[in-house]
Amino acid sequence: MLASVLGCTGSIGLNTINVLEHLDIPIASLAAGKNSVMMEHLARRCKPRLVALFNEEAAADLRVRLADTNIKVLGGQQGVIEAASVKTDVCINAIVGIAGLRPTLAALENSQRIALANKESLVCAGEIIKNYVKRHKVELIPVDSEHSAIFQVLEASNRKMDLKKILLTASGGPFFGMDSEELSSVTLEDALKHPNWEMGPKITVDSATLMNKGLELIEAMRLFEVEADQIQVVIHRESIVHSMVEFVDGSIIAQLGVADMKVPIQYAITYPNREPTEAERLDLFEIGKLSFSPPDHDAFPCLALAIDAAKEGGGACVRLNAANEVAVELFIDRKIRFNHIAEHIRYTSENLAVPVEPSLSEIFEIDATARQMTYQRAAEFRSF
Repeated sequence: MLASVLGCTGSIGLNTINVLEHLDIPIASLAAGKNSVMMEHLARRCKPRLVALFNEEAAADLRVRLADTNIKVLGGQQGVIEAASVKTDVCINAIVGIAGLRPTLAALENSQRIALANKESLVCAGEIIKNYVKRHKVELIPVDSEHSAIFQVLEASNRKMDLKKILLTASGGPFFGMDSEELSSVTLEDALKHPNWEMGPKITVDSATLMNKGLELIEAMRLFEVEADQIQVVIHRESIVHSMVEFVDGSIIAQLGVADMKVPIQYAITYPNREPTEAERLDLFEIGKLSFSPPDHDAFPCLALAIDAAKEGGGACVRLNAANEVAVELFIDRKIRFNHIAEHIRYTSENLAVPVEPSLSEIFEIDATARQMTYQRAAEFRSF
């Protein structure tokens, strides 16, 4: 078996490399954004034949760092796509944002299985991705803990028609229980203190706004071919139940486990087999109790914005994702406040008309226009 890892310097990517080493699976290619120091370390550790960094300057630095090796170093978007195009048994795509879409498409043409952690590929181009899967007869296995849970539960049912509703769990992030007034004064440091998971800054902020759950709702629609109304977001603070499925007979089946991404990553790689992991075992007596509550749409409007986009479909999801990526970037750069994130997303969503079924080229056009509109709105808003 041979693997490739895209987004290898992030939290999912690093966990993936640990899993591949645990399974004794060699790595053919690695790709990431701009961290040349970490990529040098990973290249020497994993010994792939090809590595790529999206940032050209970082790639140039990496070539110098790896000059004493036979590892091929590529740069730019085309370099990342080439790393995704290496023929492997499994390609794990953990690139953050719509930047992962083209690599996903390249991997679908060249790998037998895609273990997908880049939710934006499905959010922005769900129909196109599904057509690629059918055309190239590739397996697409979700890596997100929630979607892995749903996937595993549905594997236990022989009939898709038996599904009534997906119960998509959310930790609630660091601001659970706070109202809009309290959220107006939270800081970046506050937003990055996720109670249960260790993740990169972008997805951690998305978890704090509940936009991550909105994007996951859209992802679940694409993966499991259900409508938005068939998915219910449930706040579950303990992050033990990773998601549930309700069937037509009233039965609800859940997948439980510790909050450790190595478990769903490994299952996506070894499916349909299960192998021992290094993850801690769940002790229900230690947990004691599990809690569930509805999300607060007033305090966390990003979730409602995502649900609206999910119901509108197509270009609305692309527009939502682009505006969110920009707004989160501005918040991380300390140029806007936390509660401005939703305001800027709403503005772009209400003022940019988009097609219902965009082509691939139209997807990138919508993305670019929505980004420009959100940046401009933020500047005019004088929230910098």
